[in-house]
Amino acid sequence: MTLRRTLLSTLAACAAAAAFAPLVHAQAGDYPNRPIKLIVPFAPGGSTDMVARLLADKMGPILGKAVVVDNKGGAGGSIGADAIAKSAPDGYTIGMATVSTHGANPAIYAKLPYDAVKDFAPITNVMSVPSVFVVHPSVPAKTMQEFVALAKANPGKYTFASPGTGSLGHANIENFMNLAGIDLLHIPYKGAGQAATDALAGQVNAMTDNLPSTLANIQSGKLRPLAVLALKRSPVLPDVPTYTELGYAGMGDGGWFGLVAPAGTPKEIIAKLNAAAHKAMAMPDYVEKQKGISGESMANTPEQFAKQIDAAIVRYTAVAKRANIKMD
Repeated sequence: MTLRRTLLSTLAACAAAAAFAPLVHAQAGDYPNRPIKLIVPFAPGGSTDMVARLLADKMGPILGKAVVVDNKGGAGGSIGADAIAKSAPDGYTIGMATVSTHGANPAIYAKLPYDAVKDFAPITNVMSVPSVFVVHPSVPAKTMQEFVALAKANPGKYTFASPGTGSLGHANIENFMNLAGIDLLHIPYKGAGQAATDALAGQVNAMTDNLPSTLANIQSGKLRPLAVLALKRSPVLPDVPTYTELGYAGMGDGGWFGLVAPAGTPKEIIAKLNAAAHKAMAMPDYVEKQKGISGESMANTPEQFAKQIDAAIVRYTAVAKRANIKMD
């Protein structure tokens, strides 16, 4: 009797799986038949939001359904990333992944509500946007070499602002201090806006931030750029060297912004989203707007993007260990 029951249970499970498989393929073939939500794990107006809205605007017409941006900021991107991870894996909720949510946060936070690798299905990387190290004009250094010399001569005297302890900005400057052999005093704030306000006022000596949100203050002379974190120099700051040019290749190649879906999203849907995103990124007006925010295309395959996420986690795990940055 027990054997018979086991056999019947197995047959029932197989029948259910067989019935479900065509449904998944049918849903993938009909996809999308309603608007798609694109979760941005940061507040409106920042670099992640800019990239997401630019992409959503172009992907919607390609897919035939609107791609609607939904900002869920807080906790360094962890709240929004968790919302993406816990959404239904049906392709109707996707999200932005960044070096913060899928690199620094997994390395620094001991109790993240999501697993940056297991809980997501990478779709494609989208764009890299440089970050820039700036100082207030009152700092007597015109180049990064001069700033490093000042910092070495005055350990702990010069301050740097970050959006908060454990943030990507904090991790990046801790990494730079280690590579350059200098000691700066960390002043954490509750967000990049507050950090920038005090940097502009000269209350802190230095900070690092995404180039698009800092460019206007650089062009007006309110902040002085000393280095960019990117693969190559930015066209809008052609005289400012990269960290690698300055001898600090260990800083990496800058931040990126990519698309992910919840783990378990059908591969057919991932492929359709990847193709739509790549088509959008090739459109001339998209390319022009990308240049306007100093962006560089990083279009790739889901497999390639997965490797970039893994590499970011490895890099920032090493940074967090060296700088003893650990958050609960």
